[in-house]
Amino acid sequence: MVGNNTTHNINPPKSVGPWRKTNKLVKIMNDSFYDLPCPVNLNAWWSFGSMLGLCLVIQLLSGLLLSIHYTAHEDMAFDSVVHIMRNVKKGWMLRNIHANGSSMFFICIYAHIARGLYYGSYLDKTVWYFGVHLFLLTMAEAFLGYTLPWGQMSYWGATVITNMLSVIPVVGESMLRYVWGGWTVCNATLKRFYTLHFLLPFVMVAVVFLHLFFLHEKGSNNPLGIESDTVCVPFHPFYTIKDLFGYVCFSFFFMYLVCVDPELLGNHLNYWPANPMKTPIHVQPEWYFMFAYAILRSNPHKAGGVYIMFSSIVVLYLIPSLHSGKYRSLCFYPFNQVVFWVLVGSFISLTWIGARPVREPYIVMGQCFSIIYFSSLLLNPLSLWMWDKLLDYPSFYASRPVDLKWFKFLSYFKLLKLLNRESSAREWVNKCSKM
Repeated sequence: MVGNNTTHNINPPKSVGPWRKTNKLVKIMNDSFYDLPCPVNLNAWWSFGSMLGLCLVIQLLSGLLLSIHYTAHEDMAFDSVVHIMRNVKKGWMLRNIHANGSSMFFICIYAHIARGLYYGSYLDKTVWYFGVHLFLLTMAEAFLGYTLPWGQMSYWGATVITNMLSVIPVVGESMLRYVWGGWTVCNATLKRFYTLHFLLPFVMVAVVFLHLFFLHEKGSNNPLGIESDTVCVPFHPFYTIKDLFGYVCFSFFFMYLVCVDPELLGNHLNYWPANPMKTPIHVQPEWYFMFAYAILRSNPHKAGGVYIMFSSIVVLYLIPSLHSGKYRSLCFYPFNQVVFWVLVGSFISLTWIGARPVREPYIVMGQCFSIIYFSSLLLNPLSLWMWDKLLDYPSFYASRPVDLKWFKFLSYFKLLKLLNRESSAREWVNKCSKM
């Protein structure tokens, strides 16, 4: 009987994890979306971020397909759009998807920004700044795309918007001529706008990846604005289900716009070919620019109106620096919640006023709501500070009934605190605690 002297040098097989965790390329996507740790208390407002990703994909695909049939020439651009609508198979649907996709894009953007303002997501400054960059790029992309059909409103809208460059000191007129490629909006302008409209989405995709990279580096905010590292769940399946439900709701409204009422958010004047010799009675942009347009025309001075209009958008860069509260979310600030909804109301009112004729009472209303818009943005940090100060008093008095004695104590205490009399405030507290 031969002895078994074979040595066992074979190592036991290591436990192999899922393919999505072992493949180096897929692991990046897995850690960013599938197994991404997310706060357990995210609500439906967080779904608008993923809806924006869906909108970007829809716009990219539909835009690439439309570019096959579009002709960027002032004599053929309008007819090429008509050709797409009438002769290309499902061209009407493709064009409606792209045109109304921009409206859905901005609906999701404004909801996304509002959520960031309400829940204090702007305190992740790098993520917020890249988000504002994306917002400005999206506005530029939407404006460029609006000029391409070369209809009556497209032409005059491009003329009005590009004329804003002339208010820039010294170099404004030269920049305007360079953008136009001539002495007025012409064929060279259309070609340049088409080229930029085709290239900007790829820049936006790069900025989106940077936005997501910095977001996933720190993790998402949550409705309470508190640290949630110890109470997290994986993105799948907890939030993929929520996002899918959001996609379904998004699709219902989107397909209603595409198939039932495609001109609900459009302008019928754009079905007239561009005519440089005839100015429309009311030149106005698309609805998602109406709030800025209302602010622009509320100032009778051209340069002042342009500066105020741009400041209504650029002010978003200042929001993180203006935060003065101890907490991120407005859940802990009842008065600021009122200020927030006043801001939302002024934004909606300005959007409505922008679509009205330039006459009274809409001019005065535009001026009033412009003041409310900026005041609510500037009042927010002040009211955060005041609310924190109001709640900054000794805990033993928090449970006391609200009576004259309570008001007397609080008034003296706050007065001493505001005068930086810390020692006197402590003595006052000690005296009242013995009463």
